Amino acid sequence: MRFNHTCIETLAVALPDEVLTSAEIELRLKPLYERLRLPEGRLELMTGIRERRIWPAGTRPSDASAKAGLAALDKSGIAPDQVELFIHGAVCRDMLEPATASFAHRKIGLPPTAQIFDVSNACLGFLNSLTIAAGMIESGQIRCALVVAGEDSRPLVEQTLRTLNEAPLDRNGIKPYFANLTIGSGAVGAVVCHEDLVKGRKHRLIGGIARAGTAHSELCQGDSHGADALAMQTDSEALLIAGVNLAQETWHEFSALTSWTSATPDRFICHQVGSIHRRKLYEALGLDLTKDFSTFETLGNTGSVALPATLALAIEQGAVSEGSKVALLGIGSGLNCLMLALEW
Repeated sequence: MRFNHTCIETLAVALPDEVLTSAEIELRLKPLYERLRLPEGRLELMTGIRERRIWPAGTRPSDASAKAGLAALDKSGIAPDQVELFIHGAVCRDMLEPATASFAHRKIGLPPTAQIFDVSNACLGFLNSLTIAAGMIESGQIRCALVVAGEDSRPLVEQTLRTLNEAPLDRNGIKPYFANLTIGSGAVGAVVCHEDLVKGRKHRLIGGIARAGTAHSELCQGDSHGADALAMQTDSEALLIAGVNLAQETWHEFSALTSWTSATPDRFICHQVGSIHRRKLYEALGLDLTKDFSTFETLGNTGSVALPATLALAIEQGAVSEGSKVALLGIGSGLNCLMLALEW
């Protein structure tokens, strides 16, 4: 994928106020910890995640997406009636039908002329949506898009806590549920448009590479668990190995497409899983860990929101500045990998 005229005009993040610490999760798992004689502090020790945030009970993914979408529009020089494409690219959806984009579209107040739909691809949904919008801009179909994602971790975390405390699981039996306890909530929105609409600095989306490793599609699977709960089981160790291998293949192709070496980017933003995943990824790709910017320590893994929200916070905190070359290293269960080059 190569893009010549596409810019990310603005990027905005919306985060819940409620904080759930790893220590609080372990306190709620006290019956399990006592029964299996598990040491306290293992959740933060193994992941590097001190806390994550969660939306209030009853929050819909469209509520979160709309909040981030409005924030992105407020920061931009784009009027709502200029938006011709609107995509909700999160794992979480309000319901199976209609598209969650239809609810968020109404809450934001976008025009009826905007084409709307959902994009679902695990933690890559938002990045995939950026490439779809860019492709439509490059082809002349549209000039401006609004891409959003809103993830709600509360149903998954609550159901996982119930399962771990109530099911007769041994130490091996709890492993598939461990990744669920790293999940956090958040939302992100981006105004993506043709360079001619940008009045200030042009933040250019240069291009990227996508690769699939679907032989590993069974390593992380999630589904509904009753009316208001979710269930997910993950082979974390196997997923880490397969994910890093796929990332190596993708990075090789990404470097060939962009002519970027490991030294080219000023900043790397990768999917936010945890400390071990980050270290293994950077070691395997031969990248400089000091160029990483992370948020998993305080936000956990926020699914499709994780990478773009981390980019937004890196910009807010000055870790990414005007002219910075940024490599976005996305990966999601499936397995799928998408790496994008951005010049901010």
